[in-house]
Amino acid sequence: MADTAPTVQQRSPLASAAHRLAAVTRSSGGAIRLAELPFLAQINVRLDAKGPAADAVGLALGLQLPLEPGTVVHTGELTALWLGPDEWLVVGRPGTQWDLESRIRTAAGDEPVSVCDVSAQRTTLLVTGPRARDLLSHGCALDLHPRAFGPGRCAQTTLARSQVVLVAREEPRAGFWLLVRSSFADYLTHWLLDAAVEHA
Repeated sequence: MADTAPTVQQRSPLASAAHRLAAVTRSSGGAIRLAELPFLAQINVRLDAKGPAADAVGLALGLQLPLEPGTVVHTGELTALWLGPDEWLVVGRPGTQWDLESRIRTAAGDEPVSVCDVSAQRTTLLVTGPRARDLLSHGCALDLHPRAFGPGRCAQTTLARSQVVLVAREEPRAGFWLLVRSSFADYLTHWLLDAAVEHA
């Protein structure tokens, strides 16, 4: 018998803004590039950083959970962000959240651990280009100079009054990730579009 169950198609919070984000790249001559990276897997992990679960989870993921405040560890297709002394966000390819959650839980075994799939909670905006840092500095109280917030750094902060997780990507000219709650994504995108006109 044929499967007649309806297929649910995912729609990102910023699907309708894709053409406006792309227009910024063209109008700025590449000085600023904005794009959405929808549906990234995002797993919130809480455990004792000094306990055996931390090492076991690191081995299962193929990366060591970062222990220095505000730092990022990236390997292959996974990125781990330090959010607190016992809290991390593991980010991976779209659709991998169930596998990641299972790997973390299995690795932790009987050790106390909290694992929560928050993939649907946020979307991710990519901000790159020679003027990206200037654009973000316009609405963020953090010192974003490369000496203070260089590649491999992350912070929970506000940008244009929106709570975000800001990540300075490690790859050359990779720019920044803005992980923003889906309910604030449209507002923040409008702010970025307006601010980009001033900084292009």
